[in-house]
Amino acid sequence: MTAVIIVIVALVVILAIALIVSYNRFVKQRNLIQESWRQIDVELHRRYDLIPNLVETVRAYAAHERHVFEEVARLRTQAVGAEGATPEQRAAAEGQLSGALRQMMISVEAYPQLQSNQNFLGLQRELTDTEDRIAAGRRFYNANVGDYNTRIEAFPSNLIAGSFKFEKAGYFEVKDESVRAVPQVSFGTIGSVAGEQAPPQMPAGNQSSGQIHPQMPGNQQGGYQQLPPQGQPPVGGPPAGAPGPQDGQPPFTGS
Repeated sequence: MTAVIIVIVALVVILAIALIVSYNRFVKQRNLIQESWRQIDVELHRRYDLIPNLVETVRAYAAHERHVFEEVARLRTQAVGAEGATPEQRAAAEGQLSGALRQMMISVEAYPQLQSNQNFLGLQRELTDTEDRIAAGRRFYNANVGDYNTRIEAFPSNLIAGSFKFEKAGYFEVKDESVRAVPQVSFGTIGSVAGEQAPPQMPAGNQSSGQIHPQMPGNQQGGYQQLPPQGQPPVGGPPAGAPGPQDGQPPFTGS
């Protein structure tokens, strides 16, 4: 009887320890997700601060691109107003803002003077660095969310998640279709280096026979001597059957 009680107590202790460990792991994962999200939020605010300065710099050179600036300003205000929303809603707003920024940067290509402006180049570089940090933070956040959501659905940790009201977290995914677009690859210039012209094609019917015909003086047509029929000596050359020149003797000149 005593042994049975000891076994039961041991099982209860083991289950209690497993419960505590699993609960603490859920808490740790949830806090890690919140911390990774705060890092993304910091970079998003950094981008919100850069956009007005970038827009004003571009406006000074491309004032007639008014519709582009208004769209960027509207989507920036919309993204700032969605700070308390879910990650999915924030991702949708940020995707639209990224698309408007990309459209503005495309319009900049028509203004060479703006592309050489140091203030614009500095803001563009800062915006690019911020976008890279947002992308890195998004990957880290989504990885933590994936591990957390897997434990919520898996057995037996799902029992603890249901008992203590641990809910699944939302992903922060890119909604901009241009980011997801597959790059177009052309195989029309296989074997050539970019920027080089392809070698000229030989016209049909002018294929080489593999023999080399050196340019020689005399009656020429198209820069080459017209060769005599086979078996006849060339014009001005030695008669047929004449011995060739010996070593130390000048060649036959036809005189």
